[in-house]
Amino acid sequence: MAEDRAVSAGQRWVLVLASVGSFMVVLDLLAVATALTAIQRDLGASLADLEWTVNAYTLSFAVLLMTGAALGDRFGRRRLFAGGLALFSLASAACAVAPSAGALIAARTVQGVGAAVVMPLALGLLNATFPPHRRGWALGIYGGVTGLAALLGPVIGGVLTQALTWEWIFWLNVPIGLVAMPLVLARVKESFGAGAATDPPGLLLFSGAAVGLVWGLVRAEAAGWGSAEVVGALVGGVVFAGLFVLRQTRAATPMLPVRLFRSRAFAAGNAVIFLLNGSLTGAIFFIAQYLQVALGHDPLEAGLRLLPWGLAPFLIAPRAGALADRLGERPLVVAGLTSYSVGLAWLALVSTGDAPYLSLVGPMTLGGIGFALAIPAVTKAVVSTGAPGDIGKASGAFGTMRQLGAAFGIATLSAAFSASGTYATADSFTDGFRTAIAVAAGLTVAGVVFGAMIPKAHRRL
Repeated sequence: MAEDRAVSAGQRWVLVLASVGSFMVVLDLLAVATALTAIQRDLGASLADLEWTVNAYTLSFAVLLMTGAALGDRFGRRRLFAGGLALFSLASAACAVAPSAGALIAARTVQGVGAAVVMPLALGLLNATFPPHRRGWALGIYGGVTGLAALLGPVIGGVLTQALTWEWIFWLNVPIGLVAMPLVLARVKESFGAGAATDPPGLLLFSGAAVGLVWGLVRAEAAGWGSAEVVGALVGGVVFAGLFVLRQTRAATPMLPVRLFRSRAFAAGNAVIFLLNGSLTGAIFFIAQYLQVALGHDPLEAGLRLLPWGLAPFLIAPRAGALADRLGERPLVVAGLTSYSVGLAWLALVSTGDAPYLSLVGPMTLGGIGFALAIPAVTKAVVSTGAPGDIGKASGAFGTMRQLGAAFGIATLSAAFSASGTYATADSFTDGFRTAIAVAAGLTVAGVVFGAMIPKAHRRL
């Protein structure tokens, strides 16, 4: 038993380097949010430019996740992971030296491409390296580091923007990536997915589906849900998605084997992460603004006041992963999502235009405990479904659903906010904020339903 639980040097290197890759991607995603005002001032960016500073990254990230996973399976996960780190680092440097808003948006697009390679292959390497009975523990550590990035992102963004300049948010990635890349090549064992060929028609169809769906979601608030642009993009995305599924049933080497969906753990787990990440991303987006617009804090103060939200995942996620190994995934997913939804409902009730900060600590902490329990468990449920050769494909699908959920969550919560609030006054913003957070709680309750569908034990397909 002790030998079964021992971790080899090779496994430790994979865990550390996969976690570093995830840390870079998540830290950058959240740190940028606190620098948008400074970017607008220095580059003369319009509101649309600021939106695309975020959306360009989200779009390329979500669209290419499955492609990154498929290419890693074909050409080697280690090799592509190192290449993704290099691309992400170079794009970060390009963001830092961007002379205009257009150049920054272009560099952010390339940065999203790098992130789309790094994230699924970090997860693929991790799951290929650790056996099923230790996978939950490893995913817990990985999730804890990712939670630390979420915890520190707004704080680091505020500190660097106020103490130095916004460019340092991007410069921070460069030395980390340049150190990590040769270590990956030297310390990580190469692994491949099942089959030796890719599916170019599948790649094109999936890319079309992802572009349509993400474009429609990120443009919904600005252009309107009923606009021809948004409706056309969403309908086109759905059509391409249907064609992609049809292609996967006939392809000799499918990007995403349809047999994976025969597993309730895979199907229900992907639905859970879609809803949970939608709720989580949208809630963080609005909580950070609530602390500034309604309660009057500056970016650094707002980042520091978000600490209870991220502290629980950092402390709990490693233990939650180990519990998933012992108890199974379903109890932790259901308990975690229930805790998170209660925390959000509590937050919606206590939020006012002059709410004392201490009244927010309890619901943020409860919410953090909830998703810290759920995320490692649902990750293990999804990626442990298939045979070892399918891990990359399962990881890519999981990452894609996570990013689509993020775009869906921000779009849905923004629509809920606009229906009952504005940015005109603290009270008006609070009205919209409470509605948006209530919708986030509702998305999580729907996630509980799907979480209950995850079987107590599931077999590989």
